[in-house]
Order: sequence, then structure tokens, then C-alpha cells
Amino acid sequence: MTQILETIEKERLAVNPLLKRKSELGQFLTPLTVAKFMASLFDMSKMSNPKILDAGAGIGSLTSAFLDRLITEHLSDSADVSVVEIDEILRTRLLDTLSLFNDKLELRSQVISEDFIEWATRTLLDENSLLANVEIRFTHAILNPPYKKIMSSSLHRKLLRGVGIETVNLYSAFVGLTIELMEESGQIVAIIPRSFCNGPYFRPFRQLLLEKTAIKHMHLFDSRDKAFKDDEVLQENVIMLLERGAHQTDVKISTSKDDSFVDYTENCYPFEKIVQPKDTELFIHIPTSNEESFIERFPTVCYSLKEIGVEVSTGPVVDFRVKSYLRDTPEEGTVPLFYPNHFVGTLTEWPKVMKKPNAVFVDEDMKKWLYPIGFYTVVKRFSSKEEKRRIVAGVLTPESVDYTEVGFENGLNVLHFQKQGIPAELAFGLYAYLSSTEVDKYFRVFNGHTQVNATDLRTMKYPSRETLENFGRWVMSNSGTISQEEIDQKLEEIL
Repeated sequence: MTQILETIEKERLAVNPLLKRKSELGQFLTPLTVAKFMASLFDMSKMSNPKILDAGAGIGSLTSAFLDRLITEHLSDSADVSVVEIDEILRTRLLDTLSLFNDKLELRSQVISEDFIEWATRTLLDENSLLANVEIRFTHAILNPPYKKIMSSSLHRKLLRGVGIETVNLYSAFVGLTIELMEESGQIVAIIPRSFCNGPYFRPFRQLLLEKTAIKHMHLFDSRDKAFKDDEVLQENVIMLLERGAHQTDVKISTSKDDSFVDYTENCYPFEKIVQPKDTELFIHIPTSNEESFIERFPTVCYSLKEIGVEVSTGPVVDFRVKSYLRDTPEEGTVPLFYPNHFVGTLTEWPKVMKKPNAVFVDEDMKKWLYPIGFYTVVKRFSSKEEKRRIVAGVLTPESVDYTEVGFENGLNVLHFQKQGIPAELAFGLYAYLSSTEVDKYFRVFNGHTQVNATDLRTMKYPSRETLENFGRWVMSNSGTISQEEIDQKLEEIL
């Protein structure tokens, strides 16, 4: 059987450069090592006479890995397979792949040459569909769904809403539909970007997943380009084993650097560590160490931003929408426009020689987007993959510029109160807290991409306002640059 899988892997490597519709369809073919690992996650006691779904099947690598396990471990003599693939180039090879198994077991296969979302939503809505009979719903699904945003006005979005699924990306749409197509106790193994774990846009998908399945196992790669070396994909990936209708128990978390799995490690965690009981946003945390988390070590870190009297908003000035107002340098009638590059630690460098503008012209239309000068903590929304830190914070002070109003560009999150500045001690305390190594590590547990949203900051836990103000006074009393080690040490002391 290894020879069959090796043949399929050679075919994958050969066909990959031929795929001209990658950007259109979000196609990323699964390497053999990843496919075999995914197939290994299914509960062997549930694999007799399986009814398998592979949505976005490609050339059939995942289905082949599943069938290979059935045969080599003598788990079943027969299988029903439904593979869905819209790409004609891939579908031709998919048929060849399935034919390799015809004399190995009793295989009943159905190749569906349709758009999966259109086929699945029609199937779920069709009262006469055979799938309305729960006995012949799918028992197993294995998928590497496409990764591409869904436009709010698209047909896909309309079809998904018709079956009660609200989501913003093809990968979460594929998994959501697959959940709806499963038998009770049916198992799903999928490799998907980790971005669904947090943020407001994926909350309905997280709710669907948590209401209708139990998370059994999650495997985390360092980054998507480690698991998909042949593709220019930079999202962190997670492989998930879900079981429809199962009781949620402890979750197995495993990690590896890449698809060789040579440094594979695993631990079990109570579900309360994965989804915190009082978290209304349903963020999914993926701990990778049995060490106590930052929040567990310091129970006093238990306050929300709202409880400490702070709000957070995304910078309201979207530069490409106000191009005619932008100025490279300040001039009469303008005010400062701050970008992430203007903030270096506790210092504000403005104006600054850079590709972005430094000022924005003010009229009645622009005025509504401005903030009065004051003390503000700011956090970069986007960090590059080369940056060591996920959370990069700064502070704006009234002494930074001689203006009564300022603009914050959309690449910044702004911590304020009712669109006004906050006390100096609190602004510097929030800066130091968010700049600590422990908070950055804590944030990475539930954030799998390089974006920091206002909702992420709103959902995080903070020390009390008094503690933050003490932290801020310490920062303000130390002239010059404060080292990372000093910030981390001081945080330990005050908590």
C-alpha cells in the first residue's frame, strides 16, 4: 500500500505547478505525510464500513490515506466514498487515484464534479435528499478545504445563510457544511488555518462547531509554510479531530515543527483551558505547554478593559478612502496622522521620513474622525511574520505634538475612554503590560495570525486599574529606554 501512496504523492508534486486557479479557488494540495497523519487520528473502533466525505478532494491524497489505513490495519473490507472536486485538471487525476483501490477492497465511490458549497447546501435543503435519512449520512470526513475570503454579496454567502451558516472564508464554510452532513458520532479531520480561533468574524462558526461537535484532538504546526512547503502560504495551521454530537471531554493537543513530525509531542488539557467558561466570544485557546498559563499564575489578572474604565477602537482614518486629504508633511490646515511607524516604545517620532503621510487636512467631514490630543495607548493591528512580538504597543502623549486634535490611521488600535485620552499613569501602565513577554505568550495561545483586533484586546484579561497605574508610574519615573527584562521583572513584582 505504501507504493500506492508514493505514486499519489509523485502525482501531487507533478500536478501542483499546473494549477492555474490556485488564487481563484484557494487550492493547496495535501502532502503525503500530512495526509497519513490526518488519517491516523480517526478512532479505529469507528472505522468499519465507513461512509467517507472528502470535500475539495484534489487528486485524492486524503481519501487515499484513509483507505490505506483501512486496508493495512484490516479495519474494513468495504467503504463508501463521496469526493467533491470542481477543478477538471484535478478531477481527472482523482478518478485515476480511486481506481488504484478497486481490487484492494469493496469500494463504492461517487465523484461529484460540482462546487461543494452549492452541492452541500442544495443537499441539506432538499427534502427528498437521501441524506435526510440519518442512517446514510457520512460517518467520516477528511478535508483540506480551500482558503479564500467569501464576499458578503456573493452567491456562496447567500447559499450558506440559507442553511444557517454565517462565515467569511471558504475553509470555515466547508467545515460548517461538513458538520451538518455528518451522522451523530461521525468524525471529521480537517486541516485549516488557525485564524478561526479568535476574532469577531469567525464567532458564528466557532459557535456552530462548539454546539454541534466535540473537539477531540488539535495538532499545531509552527506555520502553514512548514506544512505546505510547495505553496506560498503563511498562515498557521491546525489539524482538528471533531466528533458530531459527542460529549466534550479533555482535548489532546499535539505539536510539530513541520510535516516530518519528527519532534511530535502531545499533552491533554481540560476543555476549560481550550474555551474559557465565561468567554462570550468563544475564543479557542491552543496551549502548547503543561506549564500554568499567565492567567492561572496570577488570579488578580481578571479584569476586562471595560471594568478598568477603558475602551478600544480601531483607528478611524482609512487612508485609501481619504487620499485627497493626505499630506506627506504637515502644513497649514492639517493635523498629525499617526501610523504604527510613528511609535517606538514610549516615544513618538513625528513627523517622520517614511513612505506614509504624516498629516491629514481637516474640514468638517474629516473632523468627525479625529481625537482630541491626550494620553493614548496604541497597539499595532498588523505585525510582519519576521517580528518577534505579536503585540506591539506605544504611547501618545500631549507633549508629542503641538496640536489640539490628531488622527489615528486604521492600522492602529487606540485605547481611550469615550473618545478622549486616559490618565497618563494608566496609558503607560497599559503600554508596559501589553509589552510584557508573558502577555505576548498568552495572546499567542488564542491568536494564530499576525493581526491584533480590537475585539482581541477587549476580550483579554488585565490587572486592576490600580495595579496598571502603579506600573505606569514606574515607567514614567524611568527616563530613557526600559529593557524587556526590566518590564517583565516589574510585572512579576506588582502582580
